[in-house]
Amino acid sequence: MRALIVDDSRAMRRIVGRILEDVGYDVVEAADGQQAIERLEEMDEPLQLACVDWNMPVMDGLTFITEVRKRPEWRAITLMMVTTESEQDRIVRALAAGAHEYLIKPFTGEAMLEKLDLLGLLPTSTGS
Repeated sequence: MRALIVDDSRAMRRIVGRILEDVGYDVVEAADGQQAIERLEEMDEPLQLACVDWNMPVMDGLTFITEVRKRPEWRAITLMMVTTESEQDRIVRALAAGAHEYLIKPFTGEAMLEKLDLLGLLPTSTGS
């Protein structure tokens, strides 16, 4: 399975990447929404998951989600907002734009794995 991590923080990309790699994902990274769109356009294999921060330069996470949802070839991608934005209206906006899940930073690895399990994207060979 393949995942895209979209976050302007290199440290956060590493944290999320390690969690996903530990359960069997191949991880691709992007530092903002525009770079993530470019990564998606370059991919020749399907992507199952994108973990997206809200606040980024160039293109924010909400705009990225909106753009992904406009493209029929990307509609199967599961989108999870992973952000510090915790206000109820932000959560509602992200879900309305097409996000499947919303995870608020800071979070534990277990919390991320629970979200993946709810989405049916947790490989069964995790050993837990």
